[in-house]
Amino acid sequence: MDITDNGPEPNAFDIETATTENTNYRVAAWTGKYLQVTLMSIPVGEAIGLEAHPETDQFLRVDAGRGRVKMGPSKDELTFQQDVADGWSIQVPAGTWHDLENTGDEPLRLYTIYAPVHHGAGIVQPTREDAERDEEAGVDEPPSWSVQPPKAEPDKHA
Repeated sequence: MDITDNGPEPNAFDIETATTENTNYRVAAWTGKYLQVTLMSIPVGEAIGLEAHPETDQFLRVDAGRGRVKMGPSKDELTFQQDVADGWSIQVPAGTWHDLENTGDEPLRLYTIYAPVHHGAGIVQPTREDAERDEEAGVDEPPSWSVQPPKAEPDKHA
Protein backbone atom coordinates (compact mmCIF):
# COMPACT_ATOMS: atom_id res chain seq x y z
CA MET A 1 0.00 0.00 0.00
CA ASP A 2 1.42 3.38 -0.98
CA ILE A 3 1.04 6.18 1.55
CA THR A 4 1.56 9.81 0.59
CA ASP A 5 1.78 12.41 3.33
CA ASN A 6 -0.32 15.23 1.89
CA GLY A 7 0.46 17.62 4.72
CA PRO A 8 -2.32 19.39 6.55
CA GLU A 9 -4.91 18.47 3.91
CA PRO A 10 -7.87 16.15 4.58
CA ASN A 11 -6.88 12.50 4.37
CA ALA A 12 -8.18 8.97 4.93
CA PHE A 13 -6.49 5.61 4.50
CA ASP A 14 -6.68 2.03 5.78
CA ILE A 15 -4.28 2.45 8.70
CA GLU A 16 -4.33 -1.22 9.72
CA THR A 17 -3.35 -2.43 6.25
CA ALA A 18 -0.78 0.34 5.87
CA THR A 19 0.72 -0.51 9.27
CA THR A 20 0.90 -4.28 8.76
CA GLU A 21 2.37 -3.88 5.25
CA ASN A 22 4.96 -1.27 6.24
CA THR A 23 8.54 -2.60 6.25
CA ASN A 24 10.28 0.71 7.01
CA TYR A 25 11.45 1.66 10.47
CA ARG A 26 9.44 4.89 10.22
CA VAL A 27 7.19 6.54 7.63
CA ALA A 28 5.38 9.83 8.20
CA ALA A 29 1.91 8.92 6.88
CA TRP A 30 0.11 12.20 7.65
CA THR A 31 1.32 15.49 9.09
CA GLY A 32 -1.11 18.09 10.35
CA LYS A 33 -0.58 21.41 12.10
CA TYR A 34 -0.98 19.89 15.58
CA LEU A 35 -0.37 16.13 15.28
CA GLN A 36 1.31 13.53 13.12
CA VAL A 37 0.72 9.86 12.24
CA THR A 38 3.74 7.65 11.56
CA LEU A 39 3.99 3.94 10.74
CA MET A 40 6.78 1.86 12.26
CA SER A 41 8.30 -1.60 11.85
CA ILE A 42 10.73 -2.81 14.51
CA PRO A 43 12.80 -5.90 13.54
CA VAL A 44 12.94 -8.99 15.77
CA GLY A 45 15.17 -8.40 18.79
CA GLU A 46 15.49 -4.65 18.15
CA ALA A 47 13.92 -1.66 19.89
CA ILE A 48 12.87 1.91 19.22
CA GLY A 49 15.63 3.05 21.59
CA LEU A 50 15.33 4.69 24.99
CA GLU A 51 14.26 8.31 24.55
CA ALA A 52 12.15 11.12 25.96
CA HIS A 53 10.24 13.84 24.09
CA PRO A 54 10.03 16.78 26.54
CA GLU A 55 7.30 18.62 24.59
CA THR A 56 5.48 15.76 22.84
CA ASP A 57 2.73 13.40 23.94
CA GLN A 58 2.78 10.11 22.04
CA PHE A 59 0.19 7.41 21.33
CA LEU A 60 1.25 4.04 19.89
CA ARG A 61 -0.92 1.14 18.71
CA VAL A 62 0.44 -2.31 17.95
CA ASP A 63 -1.09 -3.98 14.87
CA ALA A 64 1.24 -7.02 14.58
CA GLY A 65 3.90 -8.74 16.65
CA ARG A 66 4.79 -8.67 20.34
CA GLY A 67 6.84 -6.32 22.43
CA ARG A 68 7.66 -4.94 25.83
CA VAL A 69 7.21 -1.27 26.62
CA LYS A 70 9.21 0.38 29.40
CA MET A 71 8.53 3.91 30.73
CA GLY A 72 9.56 6.06 33.63
CA PRO A 73 10.62 9.45 34.94
CA SER A 74 14.33 8.93 34.11
CA LYS A 75 16.41 6.67 31.88
CA ASP A 76 17.52 4.77 34.99
CA GLU A 77 14.06 4.51 36.54
CA LEU A 78 11.72 2.70 34.11
CA THR A 79 9.04 1.87 36.65
CA PHE A 80 6.31 1.00 34.11
CA GLN A 81 6.76 -2.21 32.11
CA GLN A 82 4.11 -4.00 30.07
CA ASP A 83 4.08 -6.76 27.47
CA VAL A 84 2.05 -5.69 24.43
CA ALA A 85 0.72 -7.35 21.27
CA ASP A 86 -1.74 -6.80 18.42
CA GLY A 87 -4.50 -4.48 19.56
CA TRP A 88 -2.65 -2.87 22.47
CA SER A 89 -2.20 0.89 22.77
CA ILE A 90 0.54 2.75 24.61
CA GLN A 91 0.27 6.32 25.88
CA VAL A 92 3.52 8.19 26.56
CA PRO A 93 3.15 11.53 28.38
CA ALA A 94 5.52 14.32 27.32
CA GLY A 95 8.86 14.10 29.11
CA THR A 96 8.55 10.38 29.94
CA TRP A 97 11.51 8.15 29.15
CA HIS A 98 10.31 5.20 27.06
CA ASP A 99 11.39 2.30 24.89
CA LEU A 100 9.56 -0.45 23.00
CA GLU A 101 11.41 -3.67 22.29
CA ASN A 102 10.33 -6.36 19.84
CA THR A 103 10.21 -9.57 21.92
CA GLY A 104 8.42 -11.67 19.30
CA ASP A 105 9.46 -13.70 16.29
CA GLU A 106 8.15 -11.34 13.59
CA PRO A 107 8.48 -7.60 12.94
CA LEU A 108 6.64 -5.44 15.48
CA ARG A 109 4.26 -3.29 13.38
CA LEU A 110 2.69 -0.22 14.93
CA TYR A 111 1.56 3.29 14.28
CA THR A 112 2.21 6.26 16.46
CA ILE A 113 0.57 9.65 16.83
CA TYR A 114 2.69 12.57 17.99
CA ALA A 115 1.22 15.80 19.34
CA PRO A 116 2.67 18.21 18.41
CA VAL A 117 4.19 17.12 15.09
CA HIS A 118 7.56 15.50 15.69
CA HIS A 119 9.10 14.41 12.34
CA GLY A 120 9.54 15.75 8.84
CA ALA A 121 6.43 15.56 6.65
CA GLY A 122 6.53 12.47 4.41
CA ILE A 123 9.90 11.31 5.72
CA VAL A 124 10.73 7.64 5.06
CA GLN A 125 13.44 6.04 7.18
CA PRO A 126 14.11 2.40 6.23
CA THR A 127 16.15 1.64 9.39
CA ARG A 128 16.69 2.99 12.89
CA GLU A 129 20.21 3.96 11.82
CA ASP A 130 18.73 6.08 9.00
CA ALA A 131 16.40 7.76 11.51
CA GLU A 132 19.28 8.54 13.90
CA ARG A 133 21.42 9.89 11.04
CA ASP A 134 18.56 12.09 9.79
CA GLU A 135 17.98 13.49 13.29
CA GLU A 136 21.68 14.25 13.83
CA ALA A 137 21.90 15.93 10.40
CA GLY A 138 18.83 18.08 11.11
CA VAL A 139 16.95 16.50 8.18
CA ASP A 140 14.16 15.09 10.35
CA GLU A 141 12.51 18.29 11.62
CA PRO A 142 8.82 19.21 11.88
CA PRO A 143 7.66 21.33 8.93
CA SER A 144 7.54 25.10 9.40
CA TRP A 145 3.74 25.11 9.02
CA SER A 146 3.27 22.85 12.06
CA VAL A 147 2.58 24.43 15.44
CA GLN A 148 5.42 23.81 17.88
CA PRO A 149 5.85 24.77 21.55
CA PRO A 150 7.46 28.20 21.96
CA LYS A 151 10.62 26.88 23.61
CA ALA A 152 10.83 23.30 22.41
CA GLU A 153 13.41 21.28 24.31
CA PRO A 154 15.34 18.78 22.18
CA ASP A 155 14.66 15.05 22.51
CA LYS A 156 16.76 13.06 24.95
CA HIS A 157 18.39 9.74 24.08
CA ALA A 158 20.08 7.24 26.35
